[in-house]
Amino acid sequence: MTPPADNLVEITDVKFNYGEREILKGISLNIPRGKVVAILGASGCGKSTLLRLIGGQETPASGTVRVAGELVHELDTDSLYRLRRKMGMMFQAGGLFTDLSVYENIAFPLRENSDLPEELLRSLILMKLHVVGLRGARALMPSELSGGMARRVALARAIVHDPMLAMYDEPFAGLDPISLNVIADLIRRLNDALGTTSIIVTYDVSESLKVVDYLYVIADGVVAGEGTPEEMLASDDPVIHQFLHAEPEGPIAFHYPALPIREQLGLKQA
Repeated sequence: MTPPADNLVEITDVKFNYGEREILKGISLNIPRGKVVAILGASGCGKSTLLRLIGGQETPASGTVRVAGELVHELDTDSLYRLRRKMGMMFQAGGLFTDLSVYENIAFPLRENSDLPEELLRSLILMKLHVVGLRGARALMPSELSGGMARRVALARAIVHDPMLAMYDEPFAGLDPISLNVIADLIRRLNDALGTTSIIVTYDVSESLKVVDYLYVIADGVVAGEGTPEEMLASDDPVIHQFLHAEPEGPIAFHYPALPIREQLGLKQA
């Protein structure tokens, strides 16, 4: 376990539910400063919920969520917004403003959270667009972008203000192999160049294992396993092995819990 002083994010025994549905059942994990950490798990296991808890969009039923030593769910509105200004977020579907150009999408968080002069703001935006290879696309609208280009714009917006914490929600979903590899490489290089701490929430095993320092696998509302990519690939734990090797049979169920099909359809037993 990483010493607390070296952790930017500390989640301790957190429970969370949507109505009657229990999502997180006492989960604990740490995100070390300066590292790229992946949170992996099947769809619906609570990965994106963890990001919302870290960002203060949701409040745990019990347990604690700390970012940079602050209890996120106990902050008042002003303090929470101040903390969020130190975070960058790449949303699952990109989250670009459809009526703003690429340039204005990236300018948005800077205009909202700073009083930078236009000349400096322009330099920052063009530098970040250059990093993701889209400086020439600054005047395009989101509807004119391919899926991979839109993800790169979303990535540039997430890190335009050099955040202490960057969070990526399913950054690889729906991308072609080339775009996927480019995005993964950018996340790794930008993290190291900016001295950022990064959390990648994903179900894409192969790509995340190439770029992360550490990973957690979530199943049934708890951490099923954690370690370096090498340690996790060598694990003989049934849950870890099934997920990392994409095996259909194992403890991770494909079907959402339900009554037996014959009973639900009102059929009599043969």
